[in-house]
Amino acid sequence: MTTAWVLVLMTVVLGLATAGPVPTSKPTTTWRGCHMGRFQSLSPRELEAFKKAKDALEESLLQNDWSCSSRLFPMTRDLRLLQVRERPVALEAELHLTLKVLRTAADASLGVVLDQPLHTLRHIHSRLRACVPAQPTAGPRPRSRLHHWLHRLQEATKKESQGCLEASVTFNLFRLLTRDLKCVASGDLCV
Repeated sequence: MTTAWVLVLMTVVLGLATAGPVPTSKPTTTWRGCHMGRFQSLSPRELEAFKKAKDALEESLLQNDWSCSSRLFPMTRDLRLLQVRERPVALEAELHLTLKVLRTAADASLGVVLDQPLHTLRHIHSRLRACVPAQPTAGPRPRSRLHHWLHRLQEATKKESQGCLEASVTFNLFRLLTRDLKCVASGDLCV
């Protein structure tokens, strides 16, 4: 099963690597203080640090027996299906979970390998928070695609094992960095 996950991940990464160029016009941002344009692509040094971290996490996962009851990040999930203003909310929730899970892995045994990626993710997360509008604390929430995704992430953290969460976050890491982050950074241009 791990081999299948690795093959799926490699297919996604290779597909993203052959994607077309980023549009040259500037995305429009409606939130004051939301400056995500610089994250349309990460530097080769940052991507290499993430590759080393992902490889180390995969090696760690191979040594443990884990089984997941659900797909935390299904292949059909695509931020482009959300409204532009909802995309930073979805990415922030995904990034929050990723940071939480990777911090636990770093505390366990992968600290040195995860230091740089965690630093980069914390920086992106801090910038992204300026793009996320405050959520109302009371009252009914509309049943939207965004609500469904957020609920799915919240439920998974309650019922999935740490090993399953690590596997899900690891296999989703490059999609988060190359597709989801790029989409939010592109704003209206991500279609």
